[in-house]
Amino acid sequence: MSAPNDLFSETILLLGGAVVAAPIFKKLGLGTVLGYLAAGIVIGPVFHGITDGEQILAVAELGVVFLLFIIGLELKPSRLWQMRRDIFGLGTAQVVVTGLALTGLAWFSHVLDWRGSIVAGFGLALSSTAFAMQILEGDGDVNTRYGQRSFSMLLFQDLAIVPLLALITVLDGSGKGSNAPLSDFAVAVGAVAAMIVMGRYLLTPLFQIIARTGAREAMIAAALFVVMGSASLMQLAGLSMAMGAFLSGVMLAESSYRHELEADIEPFRGVLLAIFFIAVGLSLELGVLLDNALFVIVTVPIIMAVKAIIIYGLCRISGSPHNDAIRIAFLLPQGGEFGFVLFTTAGVVGLMSTSTASLLVAIVTLSMALTPIGAALSKRLLNGDEQEELDEDFEGAGADVLMVGFSRFGQIAAQILLAGGRSVTVIDFSADRIRQASSFGFRIYFGDGTRKDVLRSAGIDRAKIVLVCTQKKEITDKVVELVQADYPHTRLYVRSYDRIHSIELRNKGIDYELRETLESGLLFGRRTLEALGVSETDAYEIGEDIRKRDEARLALQVSEGLQAGRDMLFSHPVRPEPLVKPKRAADPFEDDPLAGIADATADA
Repeated sequence: MSAPNDLFSETILLLGGAVVAAPIFKKLGLGTVLGYLAAGIVIGPVFHGITDGEQILAVAELGVVFLLFIIGLELKPSRLWQMRRDIFGLGTAQVVVTGLALTGLAWFSHVLDWRGSIVAGFGLALSSTAFAMQILEGDGDVNTRYGQRSFSMLLFQDLAIVPLLALITVLDGSGKGSNAPLSDFAVAVGAVAAMIVMGRYLLTPLFQIIARTGAREAMIAAALFVVMGSASLMQLAGLSMAMGAFLSGVMLAESSYRHELEADIEPFRGVLLAIFFIAVGLSLELGVLLDNALFVIVTVPIIMAVKAIIIYGLCRISGSPHNDAIRIAFLLPQGGEFGFVLFTTAGVVGLMSTSTASLLVAIVTLSMALTPIGAALSKRLLNGDEQEELDEDFEGAGADVLMVGFSRFGQIAAQILLAGGRSVTVIDFSADRIRQASSFGFRIYFGDGTRKDVLRSAGIDRAKIVLVCTQKKEITDKVVELVQADYPHTRLYVRSYDRIHSIELRNKGIDYELRETLESGLLFGRRTLEALGVSETDAYEIGEDIRKRDEARLALQVSEGLQAGRDMLFSHPVRPEPLVKPKRAADPFEDDPLAGIADATADA
């Protein structure tokens, strides 16, 4: 079969494997990543449908590149600056501490000498960006606190590849002088600086020019060119391709073309990332695993356990709660893609035998395959009573309307405001609700509305009206009291829990309150009357009469107490006076009062 036909057949196998495996494993609750890995193992090592897994892996790494570009689009430079402590503090500690611990294990195993042990230890200290970020994206946890800390460590690991490759040159003794590592570092810094300058002054004008032409396909081509071009530039400088794509994404995070770029890249990212995971399964050397089965069975769990324990300890020391530390520890215990590069390079220069390098690559691949299972099992170690939290990032917050709480009531109210052309800043304390709202395009912020600093960060000083749409009465009262105490001139519109709560809120002097069930109850009653034969107009008039009576009664209750205005309630069907004058007299023997109303109004 000719080469083009081989390529065509391999493409069909890869896509077919993804189509079959992903739904099955998703249905079983094991995740799509594990499904792609299984598909790769079946296609390659088991049935030998594809034998050049490493070549496919090199191409499929573009999926990781596109993934990092999209992540960069979501991170503005100011947000990245806020993460600097986690990136360079926690990230450095994780690589150094884990690398030293695994170096010690490799040395005491007597498989490698001290130089090979250093390469193996620090190579295994790196984690897989592709696997971790895919799991975070699948669970919708990228913007959680633990997701951001995990990403910070992964980002530093991408940066660490430069000194680690330089370390191989130093250990090998084949460097061209003591300045070789320094020159490599200088080239890497220069490449990053060039990326920042180009991103700031060239990318946005480029997309503006292409957008004016109206050529949709040119915009897609430009997006692919920017991602792959920046990735290639970083690769030439000795950095990872993913790092270049990430930086270009960050530079475009504030561009008005950000959403269009994300939509253009997303299909390529999804397909290539799936092929990447399949390629990892294709490259798994079952022969090496079988020949060293006992060693691998013992080594892989030990490596993953050591990494997980160290990561958990570092996260706890740096301020993460137990649940977040557990999630991070079980998310990042695997080896990473850069381990393939380090071990292969070390084998070529003679720091370890090629068979040992292949064994380490197989260990890394197997640890990747176990990661989705470990991430799922980690949920058993979580404390159920701990409130999940997201980072309180209020970048871009501030509008005429500040809404506290985004449950069903708030979502409906927000639709009215947005349809009226008003901007709304929304804060909510539910991580799940924020993830769900974000998936529909809403821009809401994580924060506790009972805290003054959160309200200030959310722009209450600029807000003309504060809408309190929280579900629980106690929380609503806390927000109202806080706003009235510290921002007495701010207008307060409040969702009331029930009638008693409405009376309490009016006594506090708020500007407007509405019981959460009033309008829906009135509409429900009107529709029921219409179903019984009352005309739409008359049903509406009845509803408006009830609304006026309810408001008058509520005003009396505020001043005279809860029992006031009882005579305004309809505790029995209304019979004596129809709302409009009937054209015929009512039947005195009519037993059904509702039928009497229907007859009178139907003839009007």
